[in-house]
Amino acid sequence: MSGQTPEIPETSPPPAGWRRHVFYIPGYDPIHPRRYRELYRREGAGQAQISGYGIDLKGRQGGETYGWEVTGHIEGAETRAGIEVLVWSDIVRDSMGHGIGATYLALARTAWVYISTGALFRLMRLRKGPVIAALYPVGFLLLQLALAVALGWGGYTAASQIGARLGAALAGQGAGLALGLTLGWAVLTWFKARDGRFFAYYLMHDYAFSARHRGANPPALEDRLAAFRARIAEALRSEVDEVLVVGHSSGAHLAVSILSDLIRAGEVPRPGPALSFLSLGQVVPMVSFLPEARRLRGDLAFLAARDELFWLDVTAPGDGCAFALCDPVSVSGVAPEGKRHPLVISAAFTQTLSPERWQQLKRRFFRLHFQYLCAFDRPGDYDYFRITAGPLTLAQRFAGRTPSKSRIETPVNRCRTTS
Repeated sequence: MSGQTPEIPETSPPPAGWRRHVFYIPGYDPIHPRRYRELYRREGAGQAQISGYGIDLKGRQGGETYGWEVTGHIEGAETRAGIEVLVWSDIVRDSMGHGIGATYLALARTAWVYISTGALFRLMRLRKGPVIAALYPVGFLLLQLALAVALGWGGYTAASQIGARLGAALAGQGAGLALGLTLGWAVLTWFKARDGRFFAYYLMHDYAFSARHRGANPPALEDRLAAFRARIAEALRSEVDEVLVVGHSSGAHLAVSILSDLIRAGEVPRPGPALSFLSLGQVVPMVSFLPEARRLRGDLAFLAARDELFWLDVTAPGDGCAFALCDPVSVSGVAPEGKRHPLVISAAFTQTLSPERWQQLKRRFFRLHFQYLCAFDRPGDYDYFRITAGPLTLAQRFAGRTPSKSRIETPVNRCRTTS
């Protein structure tokens, strides 16, 4: 598959002026959505040069939504795509607005939820990578605390001993306490100020966000999902050929609920644009295995049997932050009779990236989690830019594609209630 131009399924030539509306749902990310535009601009240009096609990007001016316009010259056709980011970074930032002490309380609460419910141990039966990624912020924050305590205790002991030698033991202890607290707090503050390098606080808040309500969505997020659904429904009433919803990381399980609500409400017109769902680097089990994630489990079961859309799930074993090749419906224990979705395939990083590029990226775990949105120097049949700017619908592009033989479908989730 890798190293060759992918075969395109035989279809009728696309009509002139083929149009697509893409909705991108980020994961738990506090950064302004312009980051995704610049990522698309840079990586799209790189992929176009490698694969021999053309992509032109133009920023969108004004409006209440954030996005950009793309013109694709791919596979002998000119296409136009409007790409819109469904923004919930403000909710993310609000959930991260805690001090050091609150973060350690969130650590204790999150660990208790995942351990006491048995979710942690069942998740380990799927993939060790994302569980290790989840344990990393816990371990690193505890290490920071241990260093702070050790340094603080050292300061307290030294000051107390000096006070005793000077015949002022009580004053020495008071000074030692003040010095110890100051040194300990300085250590914790130093690490927090540099979390852009360590990501411990960021990841801790990510897992705590789901654990706080034991898998249920907080009201602010539910309101935002309803607004997202309205935007997608509006696009489905427009004169485009495809509406493509892309959910990355935590955005994948948000997309599951949005699309389920959309279909239940009868907002998918027939005839109308093709409705497609692309989930990338999904971490669905981190939420669906929690006891109060009834809404998500019900949405997974519902969406998996619908014919109003086509759902492709793309992960890669090289991505240690995703549940690679784990069918999110089946492993959650809610696969319905007549299950149709998703088609689970691998982005196969070790094949679609050259050995040199793989060596550069393989230890950059956070960067690899975004590789699905980036260029591959040995592209296979998964190409984010062909999918978003090319002339075929997602279903057409992957027509006849078999699922990965290495996919995991064993239902290991203990919490399976959906209402």
